[in-house]
Amino acid sequence: MKFFHLSDLHIGLKLINRDLTEDQVYILNQITEMAAREKPDAVVIAGDLYDRAVPSAEAVELFDHFVSGLTEAVPEAQIMMISGNHDSAPRIDVFRKVLRHQRIHMIGIPPQKPDERIEQVTLRDAFGPVHFYLLPFVKPSMVRQITGTREDGTGLSYDEALHRLIGREELNRSERNVLVSHQFYIQTGADPEQVERADSETRTVGNIDAVQADVLEPFDYAALGHIHRPMQVGSSAFRYCGTPLACSVSEAGQQKGVIEVTLEEKGVVKTRVLPLKPLRQVRVVEGLLEDVLNQAGTDYTSVVLTDPEDLEVFDVNDRLRYAFPNLLNIRRKTCSEQAVRRSAQARQIPDAYELCLSFLGESDEAQQELLKEIIHQVSEVQP
Repeated sequence: MKFFHLSDLHIGLKLINRDLTEDQVYILNQITEMAAREKPDAVVIAGDLYDRAVPSAEAVELFDHFVSGLTEAVPEAQIMMISGNHDSAPRIDVFRKVLRHQRIHMIGIPPQKPDERIEQVTLRDAFGPVHFYLLPFVKPSMVRQITGTREDGTGLSYDEALHRLIGREELNRSERNVLVSHQFYIQTGADPEQVERADSETRTVGNIDAVQADVLEPFDYAALGHIHRPMQVGSSAFRYCGTPLACSVSEAGQQKGVIEVTLEEKGVVKTRVLPLKPLRQVRVVEGLLEDVLNQAGTDYTSVVLTDPEDLEVFDVNDRLRYAFPNLLNIRRKTCSEQAVRRSAQARQIPDAYELCLSFLGESDEAQQELLKEIIHQVSEVQP
């Protein structure tokens, strides 16, 4: 059984001030050509199909173009996708039952009632069945009717909710099982603060959405989405494939790709990364102005000037924009004593969570978790 694992398409994304439509068309066509060449039995997309809950008409058109291209490139393959935290779950879920008969499984809404289960798609090969469990992005409040609460009546954390939700599935461990999920999984016992994150990722206050990866152990492979760089989570079989295209300057220099997964007999999982080549790279060019100008190019470029003194050149911005037609931004690495002083003062200002915590005084762990969740929900709706 061979399938492609990709995620975090973020169709409709803008990179700072740049429209990436042309770049996304280019990379999605490359994935389609790759599928036509490699002939996978399934294509799995682990969430964040769009960059925003209400995508533009152009973004929807591009997604339609991509899915149509895949169905033509591999007409016998099953195409499975779930919603991520950037997607509108009801929009992704539309025509779910109808599309299933066309080998397309778009799962936007997770199980929410006690009699509902994680959507399952079963494929077969010479070694028997392979069960794909398609779990869209989950917040504890979405599945409360299923997972319940703690003994004291307080709500469950992300980690507790996901463990209860996945744990109730009756997996046949003698057969091959694959989980497709869009969450922030971390290696069991690891500090979520130490996980390298991209600037383009949505983060919660206090990393309350972290889920321990031991919940993945019943599965032969976990096709994960949400983290934007390729990463393993405690096992070579539990993987984030990363974005197919850099979504922020912090992803400059990353090699993007599609993970091709081959499941042989139970317990044998082989993977290889099929590299993707973008239309334009994301680069960070740092140095003195004249040295920077000598590295001119058409890639998406963030310029960091390190000239020790203020530049007495009135047309610096124009010269840089001419050298780099796809310039993203210009930054200075040096700063005045006044700027240093302002930065030091800013660092002394506590964040919203610390400020509220100091106001409340003594609080137990449950109250602190509730406070983090409230601050996170408020920050999500801020413009």
